Amino acid sequence: MSCRSESTKAGVASGVHGSAGAFGGSQSTFRSRRAWIVFLTAIVLSLVVDLLTKEWAFARLADAPVTIDRSQVLATSDLHLLLPQPPPRVVVVPGLLDLTLVLNPGAVFGLGAGKRWFFIFFTVIAVAVVTWIFWKGTRPRDWPAHLAAGLIIGSGLGNLYDRVLYACVRDFLHPLPQARWPGGKPLWPYVSNVADALLLAGIAGLLLFTWRRDASEDMPAGPKTNKDRAES
Repeated sequence: MSCRSESTKAGVASGVHGSAGAFGGSQSTFRSRRAWIVFLTAIVLSLVVDLLTKEWAFARLADAPVTIDRSQVLATSDLHLLLPQPPPRVVVVPGLLDLTLVLNPGAVFGLGAGKRWFFIFFTVIAVAVVTWIFWKGTRPRDWPAHLAAGLIIGSGLGNLYDRVLYACVRDFLHPLPQARWPGGKPLWPYVSNVADALLLAGIAGLLLFTWRRDASEDMPAGPKTNKDRAES
């Protein structure tokens, strides 16, 4: 009877440990100071860099500072009319990167133009989901995933700031401005901002982290190291 009871307890403990492991050791991540430092630092830095570069571009690229009035944005169907004509263009790296000014009523790559409230709602949900992934889906030592999650949230907040304050997103980065498809159509007509670049980097980082974690879980388990024992 005693042996059976001890076996049952061991099985229950093993099941609980396995369930926690499936979520990446969420309790220890939530309590990890280093994990929170990396996560929050990535959020703050990406948000600050995005907003500062937008302010700089709209203050310096044109002959005079360009100010965006939210009421004018909401009142017009052609946001190009709110910018200097022709828009300023500064060549940073010939053929690779130009700087210009664009007001984007949609999301990255100009998708979903005019659906501002949808993207505001979507950003709020995305912030909650990525925070949940940080908490439940990573371990304290998974700092690349914490960094990637912070970049996603910080970049999302940067564009959310624009949508709430200006009813559009300020863009100024135009990569591959002279590249053309056969036939002359622009290869990359999209103008974006630092938030868009950091968002893509963060998504790529999380996908890579997930792929590497799944690959390591498929491998046969080896003997535990001292670091593994400390984290378990």
